[in-house]
Amino acid sequence: MDSESFECFDLEKAVRQIAQALGVRVEQVRSTVELLDAGNTIPFIARYRKEATQGLDEIILRGIEDALSDARELAQRKTTILKTIDQQGLLTPELRSRIEACSNKQTLEDIYLPFKPKRRTRAMIARERGLQPLADLMLRQENLRQPVADVLKGYINPEKEVPDTAAAIQGACDIVAEQWSEDVPTRSWLTQTANESGRLVTQVKRGKAEEGKKFEMYFDYGEPLKRIPSHRLLAMKRGEDEGFLRVAVQLDDELVVGKLQGRLVHNHRFEFRQELLQTAEDCYKRLLLPAVESSIMQILKEKADEDAIRVFGQNLRELLLAPPAGPFVTIGIDPGFRTGCKLAVVDGTGKFLHHTTIYPTPPQSDIAGATAKLRELIGKFDVKLIAIGNGTASRETDAFVSQVLKAMNSTVIKATVSESGASIYSASELAGREFPDLDLTVRGAISIAHRLQDPLAELVKLDPKSIGVGQYQHDVNQTLLRKCLDREVESCVNSVGVDVNMASPSLLSHVAGIGPALAKRIVEHRDANGPFESRKQLSDVPKLGKKAFEQAAGFLRIRNGNQPLDNSSVHPESYFVVEKMAKKLNIPAKQLVGNATFAAQLKAEEFVDERVGLPTIRDILAELAKPGRDPRSEFKAATFTEGVNELEDLKPGMILEGVITNVTHFGAFVDIGVHQDGLIHISQLANQFVREPSEVVAVGDVVKVKVLEVDLARRRIAVSRKQAAE
Repeated sequence: MDSESFECFDLEKAVRQIAQALGVRVEQVRSTVELLDAGNTIPFIARYRKEATQGLDEIILRGIEDALSDARELAQRKTTILKTIDQQGLLTPELRSRIEACSNKQTLEDIYLPFKPKRRTRAMIARERGLQPLADLMLRQENLRQPVADVLKGYINPEKEVPDTAAAIQGACDIVAEQWSEDVPTRSWLTQTANESGRLVTQVKRGKAEEGKKFEMYFDYGEPLKRIPSHRLLAMKRGEDEGFLRVAVQLDDELVVGKLQGRLVHNHRFEFRQELLQTAEDCYKRLLLPAVESSIMQILKEKADEDAIRVFGQNLRELLLAPPAGPFVTIGIDPGFRTGCKLAVVDGTGKFLHHTTIYPTPPQSDIAGATAKLRELIGKFDVKLIAIGNGTASRETDAFVSQVLKAMNSTVIKATVSESGASIYSASELAGREFPDLDLTVRGAISIAHRLQDPLAELVKLDPKSIGVGQYQHDVNQTLLRKCLDREVESCVNSVGVDVNMASPSLLSHVAGIGPALAKRIVEHRDANGPFESRKQLSDVPKLGKKAFEQAAGFLRIRNGNQPLDNSSVHPESYFVVEKMAKKLNIPAKQLVGNATFAAQLKAEEFVDERVGLPTIRDILAELAKPGRDPRSEFKAATFTEGVNELEDLKPGMILEGVITNVTHFGAFVDIGVHQDGLIHISQLANQFVREPSEVVAVGDVVKVKVLEVDLARRRIAVSRKQAAE
């Protein structure tokens, strides 16, 4: 048959299944699929095609995109399997129907298993020796019409290495065992049994106890499969991957073998009954259990990966959408002891102005010299913000800066900023292009300043995995992790909007429809021709076509340009609506932009026509009232307790202020200014029951905590948020 005859993808069927799975209407899914297939991006569809999708948000749209991709992938796999089996001459109409109707990836692979090319097995060898008919006789389990010896006589053939009846029976049983192990209902039954009553057990490998001490809690551990949380599974898998643990699925073998024999051996008077009972046990231990264990572990790992990646994505989103301190002159400080503190001054647009080094910390402790330099910089550049990295010497530097500002009676705002990934950025090719003449440490100080001014604009320059807000990020599926993180970055960048005349290529590349190549061209055009004065001018950028403009324009901002709407999220395709609104009020359109009083006088329903629907009109009115509004919350800096700089300074009972740095399934980590994050266990997050820590805290939250326990030997801190509030 030709390959087209095996095409398995039915778009309309997929649309109906996706709609049912996600709990949305079929027409919403159908419209979304049409928009996606036409090359539209998710941010654009979510913001500017609400009429078509009937208001579906980004989360549901992503769900449709993923489900559609999965459906197409499954269909492609079915096509490949059908072609392979057909080439073997074994494709029957019944088998084809089973494959085409299959909706589960694992079940599909189980159906394909008997036809899958495999290494040379005992059953394969037995078939080569002519024992398949004997195996078929055993599988039918029909009482024999002649003596057993007579039946077996025909299969004895020393030339084919079947010297006696025992060898014939063994070979036939090997075939039976393999066929039983490839039976889909039997595999499904054992998988279900394992999931319901099985345990995941771990043991330390011989001679690895000392070296693998960090996995000590898993040296002799067991937990029901159906209850194991993702973070524990990933910890076990890491211990296994690093060579310290053995991880296995454990069942009550005696009980399961008995049930399996009851399922497979049904003729109590069959002459080969005893042999079949033994074969069922062999099938279980040698073939079925290892295969099912492998399948279960794969499914558990996939689920654990999904959970961990989801947490990572949530944390990254919170970090990227952390409140910006604003476009003010800022000093970034990369603290240090022996090498001193690197200071970098940047202006309100982030442009580098000056750098120097001070030595307020041991061993030099040049307080006077450091004070003079800091005061000079604050006065000379009219500094409004000071960002201090949270690495080595951070608390000592923070205390020094506090003293200087206090003595000056200064209104400069000081904040501690996470350094995670700053050193990686400093040594990157991107940093080299941005600041080719500066030392790595100065680049780090500049990055710290930028992180305070606008976290989103700076953090997009980094590989999200280096930002330090994940859980087991190196252990999970890297392709899925990258996909999730790229989506979060894209979503955050487009929800905030980007100033096209200030944005770096890194930031622009995440705007819907642009990408790295176009981002580079936009910046090159800007550098060569000066700032863009309107969104229309973006069409002058080489290779920025109509589709890219359509997708990107609404998310790009032109401040102080010719058209006030260019600094809003109103899409150029809808500017004519604003003109109609202004005409209705008998005022120039420019007066309507940013005037909530005028906007409130307009009724959305009056402007609906065949081109623009009610959801878009309402969005336009909201944007006219507050054009270009930033969805991020107001900036607030945490205040660390003076005199509490090291782990040794902590005492149980202390109430401290800190910043949430990471949220996991089992709790949240908080920076309280002692170079080691404290853990707020899920049970200590709130007075009420907490199912998911992300329900009550997020990365970047400023919280008060009470110190419960300090373990100096293992450098662990246990703190409580709920007790701090009591």
